[in-house]
Order: sequence, then C-alpha cells, then structure tokens
Amino acid sequence: MHTITLENIRLYAYHGCLAEETVIGSDYRVDVEVQAPLDKAATSDKLEDTADYVTIHRVVKEEMKVASKLLEHVARRIAERILDEIPVVQKGKVIVAKVNPPIGGDVASVSVTYLFSR
Repeated sequence: MHTITLENIRLYAYHGCLAEETVIGSDYRVDVEVQAPLDKAATSDKLEDTADYVTIHRVVKEEMKVASKLLEHVARRIAERILDEIPVVQKGKVIVAKVNPPIGGDVASVSVTYLFSR
C-alpha cells in the first residue's frame, strides 16, 4: 500500500450542537490520508489509476457544507464518499478539527480522527 495525504484543508462551516454554531459558523481544518496500491499509477502516469487528490478535496468541501451536530458524523460521511468515488482506495483516515471551539477555555482546536477501510 502507498499513501496520499491532503493536509490542512481550511474551510468555514456550520457544525455544532449549539444553535449559534449553525448560524455563526467556525473555522475548520481537515486532513485526509488514503492508502491504495499505486504501482500501476506510478508506471502508467494516468490519473484514472490513482487516488485523485482533486476528487478527495472536492468530497471534503462538499461534505463540510452539510451541517452536522458532530464532527464524527462529518468525518464518516467524508470517508464513505471517498470509498464510493475512488475504487482504488483501500483504507484511510479523516481528521476533522474545529479551530478555536466554544468550550469556555483557551483551546486551539478539537478534532476527531476517523479510520476507515473497505
């Protein structure tokens, strides 16, 4: 298996359990790591033989637009879409982080790490 990683995808979204969070929104960071056999792509030099990072980025952006109460829910949706849309991906990890969360303390971010596989 080989690895493709998208780090620090920065987005503004409207996730959270508090009503204000779904109105005001917040900054988020998403990291995605996928594992896939990439020997064919390395030889063929063809996009259809790899885990296209443009597709992964699009999936993240689209799923982050769908408001959810829990980061876990968002991460799961991203993982499921990646598996559905990129057949070569065998497993991976999605990290969704809320920057500067409203938890009554000085916290840089909170995050959820979601592991997935076929």
